[in-house]
Amino acid sequence: MVRERITKPDSSSVVEVLSNPDDGSILLTSINKVIGWFQANSIWPMTFGLACCAIEMMSLTASRFDLSRFGSEVFRASPRQADLMIISGRLSWKMAPIARELYEQMPFPKWVISMGACASCGGVFTTYAIVHGADHILPVDIYVPGCPPRPEALLDAIIKLQKKIKTGTYVAQGLKEGRR
Repeated sequence: MVRERITKPDSSSVVEVLSNPDDGSILLTSINKVIGWFQANSIWPMTFGLACCAIEMMSLTASRFDLSRFGSEVFRASPRQADLMIISGRLSWKMAPIARELYEQMPFPKWVISMGACASCGGVFTTYAIVHGADHILPVDIYVPGCPPRPEALLDAIIKLQKKIKTGTYVAQGLKEGRR
């Protein structure tokens, strides 16, 4: 029996193909890589627009940018159906407990993208009423800079999040850190 490796195994490939001239091909993979591939290609964001960045987030689903190419075309209104929270806009201390409660209602694994200068560091609002960084109340995975950031920047953040999920180590690492 002769086996010939078709693709080189690396951390980014999901399946390793071994060719067998007698029986055909054999696919080898690990369950973590398959689960990571499934999760990365079916991210469901939650509707959580707080200010002007929300308009840029909404335009991401339009035909020009077409978020549905990545399996994320429907923004969920319920946190129990979503696994990605995009905090877009300024987050006030009055809204912070609500954001935290919505985050806790999301099923595991869950991810957070902080979109815009206001959500990432408070932006131009140097007042006591604005949270100076969403990471004070939530574990943020990816920050998107800009005021407001373009839809392309948010699309790039979602692609980076997909790459992070596809590694398969995120779920195990999240369990060690106590993220739920």
